[in-house]
Amino acid sequence: MTEIAAPTEPNILRAVALMRQGRPVAFPTETVYGLGAPAEAQHTVHRVFELKGRPRDKPLIVHVNDADQARRLVDPWTEGAEILAQAFWPGPLTLILPSNGRVAPAVTAGGSTLAVRAPSHSVARALIASLGEGIAAPSANLSGEPPPTTAPEVAKQLGEQLAMVLDGGATTVAVPSTIVDLTDEAGARILRLGAVTRAQLSTHIRLID
Repeated sequence: MTEIAAPTEPNILRAVALMRQGRPVAFPTETVYGLGAPAEAQHTVHRVFELKGRPRDKPLIVHVNDADQARRLVDPWTEGAEILAQAFWPGPLTLILPSNGRVAPAVTAGGSTLAVRAPSHSVARALIASLGEGIAAPSANLSGEPPPTTAPEVAKQLGEQLAMVLDGGATTVAVPSTIVDLTDEAGARILRLGAVTRAQLSTHIRLID
């Protein structure tokens, strides 16, 4: 049976230990619950795909605590990334930048770019800080099913195969993160419109269609 655990410091440390042992754990962000693995641990990242039934050609978002942590995973960290990170991080904005190859290949689905974001949820941030590296995490649901916004929903969907869900209560943002591609020198391109609006982005950076 999946353990639904309060986000105490001992339980966060146990969650880190499980991930280091190759067992993904679920945790809350401000948008939905994520199913996480250390971004540099190929075997554990593969388990995320297996638990979700996720196609291997769909890359994952890596959750970090700040721009400094993101800079260790991408190259270059562009001026546009710095501007948007200062404006919207921590929060529901995902940035796509060139990967420097440090994360497990499964995270990028063999591609050359990496999606990174800094969640604002205190439990997610504590888990990332305790792990000491980025966490690759799609939503903690079976592929094709609604993304979960509470810990019991995660446990119901993923069942006994999942060892632990850190219970941070119901998520507070009703829509997913906005995804912005920053790999085009001509400007930023919105790939998915979510919690951060086009109008909000356009006050900070040039948008292209």
